Amino acid sequence: MSGASLDRRERRILRVDRVVTPASVFSPGFVVMLDGLIDFVGAVLPPGLDAAEVELVTGTALPGFVDQHVHGALGIDFGSATAAEALRVVDYHAARGSTSLVASVATAPLPSLERALDTLAPLVAVGHLAGIHLEGPFLSAARRGAHDASLLVPPTVEALSRLVDAAAGSLRMVTLAPELPGGLDAVSWLVERGITVALGHSDCDAATATAAFDRGATVVTHLFNGMRPLHHREPGLVGAALDDDQVSVELILDGHHVAGSVAALVRRLAPDRLVLVSDAMSATGLGDGSYAIAGSAVTVTEGVAMLADGSSLAGSTATVGDALVRLAELSTARAAGAGAVPSIAIEAAAVTSGSASRGVGLVSPLSPGAPADLVIVDDQTFGVERVLRRGTWLSVS
Repeated sequence: MSGASLDRRERRILRVDRVVTPASVFSPGFVVMLDGLIDFVGAVLPPGLDAAEVELVTGTALPGFVDQHVHGALGIDFGSATAAEALRVVDYHAARGSTSLVASVATAPLPSLERALDTLAPLVAVGHLAGIHLEGPFLSAARRGAHDASLLVPPTVEALSRLVDAAAGSLRMVTLAPELPGGLDAVSWLVERGITVALGHSDCDAATATAAFDRGATVVTHLFNGMRPLHHREPGLVGAALDDDQVSVELILDGHHVAGSVAALVRRLAPDRLVLVSDAMSATGLGDGSYAIAGSAVTVTEGVAMLADGSSLAGSTATVGDALVRLAELSTARAAGAGAVPSIAIEAAAVTSGSASRGVGLVSPLSPGAPADLVIVDDQTFGVERVLRRGTWLSVS
């Protein structure tokens, strides 16, 4: 870092009580930012920088959360949002720690999906969104969850081509059911174009899941939800994913989608592959009431989103920050009687940002060139206290 070049750029230096990356803890830690990007993270301020410029920050800093599966908030769904509405969703989640969003667009008719992609693509191009995730319409009717069965179709090259063209380079991930006609070929087609393939809302067996992983699928969408249950003789998608070290697995840790003991099992079996996601739908940030997602009517009661007929959960009304608090609560409960709250700092950084960044092809968090995104959390509860996005402190809105 030369002094001459620094003089022409906007520099900011933080000294934080503790800076946690997915691999290291610096106590204290220094974060140097240039023009809203990370330039340096470490335990000692690099030579040549003026200590008088350092801003002191109390608490623990994690990388900004990366939510790779989020549908909306504040009554807005990414699938039908205007650009201005989509930015309101971005701002809502950013203020609560999720500084990078991969906007999830749920099942809809193909023209509607093309319109949504066309609207969201420019927001990806300028960095407001980290990408777009299509969850449908190439899903199994048998494991459809909230997705309207009448809108589900097998993948075809024609349909995929139309969607990729509409996305104009912004499509990061597609969730599909590999057992559908053309499903495995669709995995190969998407992977060849640099698009992450997630398996989900699928009734596939373990052999089909493994075949899809061999073709390049690397993510499982909200593990356990929208797939056949794990069975000791028929492991299905769940068993195949947990047994494959190359596959990352999403969990919706909102207290409703998976039991705490199941989350503990995944944490032990896939510690380096676990991704906390919100699956937040449009009711997030609002009260109970009637909503819709993926062509289906949804009723939210006491914060739990269910299909109006009560047959399935329909996303969540939580954030990744809420999921992290739940993770800390589960860790504390399991350590009851041990006399100390276990530190989950490095795990927290991995499951909220590191694994997702790696899985969908983003720059590693808190590394040179990454967005200068930080979340200051409580040392014990891991609740979000302050958020720095692109080098600027945000206020909760």
